[in-house]
Amino acid sequence: MKRTIVAIILAAAGFVAAEACTGLLAGKNATTDGSVIITYAVDSHTLYGELYNQPAADHPAGSMRKVIEWDTGKYLGDIPEVPHTFNTIGNMNEKGLCITESTWGGREELVDTTAIIDYGSLIYIALQRASTAREAIKVMTDLVERYGYASEGESFSIADGNEAWVMEMIGKGGKSKGAVWVAIRIPDDCISGHANHTRIHKIPFNDKKNCLYSKDVVSFARSQGYFSGKDEDFSFSLAYGFYDYMALRGCDARVWAFFRKFNSGMEKYFPWVSGGEGEPLPLYVKAERKVSVRDMQWMMRDHFEDTPFDMNHDIGAGPFNVPYRWRPMSFFVDGVEYTHERAIATQQTGFSLVAQLRSNVPDAMKGILWFGVDDANTCVYIPVYCRQRHAPHEFEVGNGDLYNISWDAAFWVNNYVANQAYNRYSQMIPDIRRVQSEIEDGIAGEIHNVELQAVTMPTEEATAMLTEFTNRWSALAVKKYKELGDYLLVKYLDGNIKKEKDGKFERTKEGMPAKPTFGGYDNEEYFRNIVEHTGEHFRVRKIPQETK
Repeated sequence: MKRTIVAIILAAAGFVAAEACTGLLAGKNATTDGSVIITYAVDSHTLYGELYNQPAADHPAGSMRKVIEWDTGKYLGDIPEVPHTFNTIGNMNEKGLCITESTWGGREELVDTTAIIDYGSLIYIALQRASTAREAIKVMTDLVERYGYASEGESFSIADGNEAWVMEMIGKGGKSKGAVWVAIRIPDDCISGHANHTRIHKIPFNDKKNCLYSKDVVSFARSQGYFSGKDEDFSFSLAYGFYDYMALRGCDARVWAFFRKFNSGMEKYFPWVSGGEGEPLPLYVKAERKVSVRDMQWMMRDHFEDTPFDMNHDIGAGPFNVPYRWRPMSFFVDGVEYTHERAIATQQTGFSLVAQLRSNVPDAMKGILWFGVDDANTCVYIPVYCRQRHAPHEFEVGNGDLYNISWDAAFWVNNYVANQAYNRYSQMIPDIRRVQSEIEDGIAGEIHNVELQAVTMPTEEATAMLTEFTNRWSALAVKKYKELGDYLLVKYLDGNIKKEKDGKFERTKEGMPAKPTFGGYDNEEYFRNIVEHTGEHFRVRKIPQETK
């Protein structure tokens, strides 16, 4: 679409982008091992990072399921249960199906207050009832058609070992039952992403194999005055979403940062993500090199490094090059509004994951949820297999909460580490990377042999062994991160940096603590800004000496 259309939308919009989630996707021919990979960062200031699980179950005829809104804990209603539900662990089920989301809000009048299926319930109910991505799309759309959709506009990543889909959905505001939606399969050699902004524009209506949609996706928009053109010109994004500066700079820019790592043609979309000029960012692009699980883990740690949005080096990074900005994101100076960057990695993440979904392995290994809690940049990703029936203790629901510290909970030990680094990032991050890499490299070095053994075992034996592997590494990671937090506190106490020798803090020959290094500040720009702001106030002057 042309700039003239975008300008009209931008001018009319009152939408404020949600500070929520990021999802990245890679098709099976775009990855190094032939797996489908999707990611999820659940960014919330009130969410405690833990690993949900629902055991498989058989339900007698007439059983009902309570629907509890994921965001609020509010009871919405009851729906009939199905005869059998699958085991789920986090956002993955025992079949190797994974579903994640990001919220984009959209038109406020389309929120249906009479509906009883919210986006979170939609995810977890579908995981209990569907075996494949296509089945999940049908389960999800059937549910909202019957019971209505109680949330704002949402993008869903829906994937199994063969296919990755992006589905976008918004309610009808109680004007009629159900929701309007469109789902597009990501080509196997492509990567995609969504980050709190609706991403589907043109709909390939004739491609029934790779595109699914509600029968009234266009007609409903016409009935509400959102669209008046030809079907072939219809854009789901323009009809049901809103555009403002933050929807592009704070949302599409995150996807653009991912695309540019694996496709060399992304600079032409910089005008779009930096201000709404030119062509919109496409839903997907072809990967010019293969994407690995580790690539995706590091992508979740992105702060726009090596882009014009790089958060490590603008003045907001302060004297320790901190790539974090406290909320609120926007601020005013002399009546003019400004904004901080919004990167993929952010301090308020509850949990994040990288789902590795495979079709060519035994059932016990079809899905791996590489799971971490708190800030993705400093977390450790632990592999959790699709048939694990209970979360490791360190990620277990009830092991601590947002108001109560538990020192054997992964969420709290990661916060212990991360929140120290937010104050002196450039000095502490090398120590964090050392321990983080030791753990993740240790897992990578062991997992191949573990899986080789699992391949030869019956499913239940393999599941037991893989569960033990996950539980062992979960406990070890928490232990090492608690030790890391203690180490950072001691080493960097009071602005100093304690000296080390042979892996221990150095002492004098008399056994006293050695004089520490005065680390000072790592950013010359910090001092320059002081001088520019204060002039001669802090300047060291020569004092004349009296001649005797």
